[in-house]
Amino acid sequence: MVQNTINTNKTYLVTGAAGFIGYYLSKTLLEQGCKVIGIDNINNYYDVNLKQTRLEQLEPYEKFKFVKGDISDKEMVTSLFEEYKPNIVINLAAQAGVRYSIENPDVYIQSNIIGFYNILEACRHNPVDHLVYASSSSVYGANKKVPFEESDFVDNPVSLYASTKKSNELMAHTYSHLYNIPATGLRFFTVYGPMGRPDMAYFGFANKYFNDEPINIFNNGDFENDLYRDFTYIDDIVEGIERLLNTPPVGEVQHKVYNIGNNSPEKLMVFINALEKALSNALGRDVEFEKEFESIKPGDVPATYASTELLQEAVGFKPETSIEGGLQQFADWYVEYYEID
Repeated sequence: MVQNTINTNKTYLVTGAAGFIGYYLSKTLLEQGCKVIGIDNINNYYDVNLKQTRLEQLEPYEKFKFVKGDISDKEMVTSLFEEYKPNIVINLAAQAGVRYSIENPDVYIQSNIIGFYNILEACRHNPVDHLVYASSSSVYGANKKVPFEESDFVDNPVSLYASTKKSNELMAHTYSHLYNIPATGLRFFTVYGPMGRPDMAYFGFANKYFNDEPINIFNNGDFENDLYRDFTYIDDIVEGIERLLNTPPVGEVQHKVYNIGNNSPEKLMVFINALEKALSNALGRDVEFEKEFESIKPGDVPATYASTELLQEAVGFKPETSIEGGLQQFADWYVEYYEID
């Protein structure tokens, strides 16, 4: 097992720093005394106030510098690299969401393809020690073999979002091959926790409950063949990334892709029941969602299940947080943040 420590003498560039994972990673690096350059366009895909709250918690750190900008702006990205000369780049800026990619495809091409190309070009002309970038479990498409392994065939994505993430992996491989850029892609599996993304199901369920609205469950009401998701708590995700940062790939092609998930998928209904219980504990009263069952949405996959053996082998990463523990942390934060009696 490889135990890795953060090098505090390096400069870390985190794109998407006001986002869910970007915020937590930036905070972890800053707490250890690292210099962090954060960039984010603060778009309105979800509640901007939540992004501002995250940023407000990063701003007191002396070694944090925030730049408001969009990675699809090549001139801005180039000047950022030239000015700050980052040693390690973590590209988490992306347009997220499977279903939204059906409604608004343009923004996915702009951010996830053009934006990532700009990051690669900047790494090419301003050599870095390591580029770590966000891929997604969605690249596995409707893969029926579980658990998903990095060596699985991933050429049949079922959403534009998944296509952009698969494209990122191909682009990173090419740039790594041509220009010797050490690069690592991370296929994230359903990340959740306090200060998370409101477009994620668990957050939306809580919002609907407190608005006296029913929750929509897209599993055809079929409990026997329910959707499975590999829910991964934010602290586990950040620990996995942190361990990788100073472990760039070596070899003829300096490009690796890893799953980063919980390796323990849960039925959607089990997850919902655990969320009801967590909110009940946070409020001191019984919580039960009003449920409406609908057919599975286009682009959704029946199961996500990560094999995490490669990442464990590389850096000793093994998630520790139970679904009950993680959802309790979320529920406690939610009740406090939104000042619910």
